[in-house]
Amino acid sequence: MLLGAQLRRLREANGTSREAAGYVIRGSESKISRMELGRVGFKERDVVDLLTLYGVTDERERAELLSLARSANRAGWWYRYNNVLPAWFQSYLGLEAAAVLIRNYEVQFVPGLLQTEAYARAVIRLGHGGADPAEIERRVNLRMARQRILTRADPSQLWTVVDEAALRRPIGGSAVMRAQIDALIEATTLASVRLQVIPFDVGGHAAAGGAFTILRFPEQDLPDVVYIEQLTSAFFIDKPEDVDQYASCMGRLSIEAAPPGQTTEILRRIRKDLDNDR
Repeated sequence: MLLGAQLRRLREANGTSREAAGYVIRGSESKISRMELGRVGFKERDVVDLLTLYGVTDERERAELLSLARSANRAGWWYRYNNVLPAWFQSYLGLEAAAVLIRNYEVQFVPGLLQTEAYARAVIRLGHGGADPAEIERRVNLRMARQRILTRADPSQLWTVVDEAALRRPIGGSAVMRAQIDALIEATTLASVRLQVIPFDVGGHAAAGGAFTILRFPEQDLPDVVYIEQLTSAFFIDKPEDVDQYASCMGRLSIEAAPPGQTTEILRRIRKDLDNDR
């Protein structure tokens, strides 16, 4: 998807039509459209020919895009779970694994990258109540595997803002929620995690529209991507003017939320309230 978006921008900047681009790679206009949407694989030869057609002569830029093409054609670790994953979520996992910075706002659940096994299992059962136990466990294992990006040698940075309601909703029961809050307190000690909470007393705030994630990548030429998940599909947004709106919203959320230095205190207070509710 990232490579397709880059190729689309280069084509449009060069004033080349999809039909002309398709002719150069011995394909059709519809093939160029599918490539630019990230819906088909990429032949390295086709990418070389398109870069030449679009006037990309800088060797560093060409090398980065060809490296991206090779990465796009490699199967990720998550493909062994493809029997329980829709194609749109497989696309997200590839973007998440490649991101250096993940900015996220959550209103209903604890972010997936910070969930405990028991909490994740409870959340997954809410959405897949009819699934058999083996499928539920595969989905839980997948979610736990995703979390390795926060502790690997070159960890992704997670900056998440969570509504207090998500931290007080007893998903899985009070015992599961207490353990989840304990895990969040521990997560705040990780250098790769920045967690903020929007307290109830803030009232309305910038992200009234719901949860979203902004992904940033190490290559400077690659645009940020906004991910918005729905019940049966997802949106991937990479138009700069749209991404800027979400980045601005995320900035306002971080101001409206309690400062990161207060997060542990807030979590301990919520943990104490959960103890009192037993």
